[in-house]
Amino acid sequence: MELQQMRYVVAVAETSNFTRAAERCMVVQSALSHQIARLERELGARLFERTSRRVRLTPEGEAFLPAARQALEAAERARAEVAAAAGEIRGRLALGAIPTVAAVDLPRALKDFHARHPQVKVTLRVGASEELTERVRQGDMDVAFLGLPLGMSPKGVRSRELARGELVAVVPAGHQLADEVGVDLRRLAQEVFVDFPEGTAGRAQSDEAFAAAGLTREVAFEVTAADFMARLIRQGLGIAMLPAAFVGETTELRMLRVMDAPARMEHLIWSLHRPSPAAAAFLAGLTGGRPETG
Repeated sequence: MELQQMRYVVAVAETSNFTRAAERCMVVQSALSHQIARLERELGARLFERTSRRVRLTPEGEAFLPAARQALEAAERARAEVAAAAGEIRGRLALGAIPTVAAVDLPRALKDFHARHPQVKVTLRVGASEELTERVRQGDMDVAFLGLPLGMSPKGVRSRELARGELVAVVPAGHQLADEVGVDLRRLAQEVFVDFPEGTAGRAQSDEAFAAAGLTREVAFEVTAADFMARLIRQGLGIAMLPAAFVGETTELRMLRVMDAPARMEHLIWSLHRPSPAAAAFLAGLTGGRPETG
């Protein structure tokens, strides 16, 4: 059983097509098909069901795929560790971030990291704090930036608090509140809101604040992308409560201080296990030294 055969199986599983898998692996299709057939003979089981219309994993293939991915990741990690021992950081760095991360200038941090370690392949996924925490726990992601209500801490991962801040009300420039210096939750409860989906950490901090004040509000637009939120607000369809540092300066939106505003804490998280050389280097760049491992 060879690593290259495992790469071919993973590629076919992810593309559901032998031709596209061969293109991804930069080999001719006949060579890829031959190696998978050879592996199937060695295993004594078919990994794929092939028809004229589609390719899909058999139950045996479903069982084989996670182990193949783990083997490939272990081989990549081994190469990265050897390179790190020789003074070169390489491998992969999988990052996650909430859409409103503000404690760190993430694009700048990624640019600086790439300049220092050009051999590292960096990927970034934007999502909700709950999803990102689970991905770090499962090992699918190395590092993530979260935003949680005060008093809530990420579980099953190592973490560091980055910044604490209150949310501000965000309204379009022509809104009747646009010229106000400040406002309270009772006044805001009269407005239509744009917010994150119900049940997410990004939504919870606002929901809990209104509930604690004995207030209800209408959330008409539930979206996951903060830039789309801003577009809806600009069109006068609703208002939102977001971190001030994320909103920044714009002539199209106004930020209002909320007297009884909810607050949130941004966290940096990584795995309980020893970080990869690339993850360790990224964390060290953010924290000014070696990340805690205990």
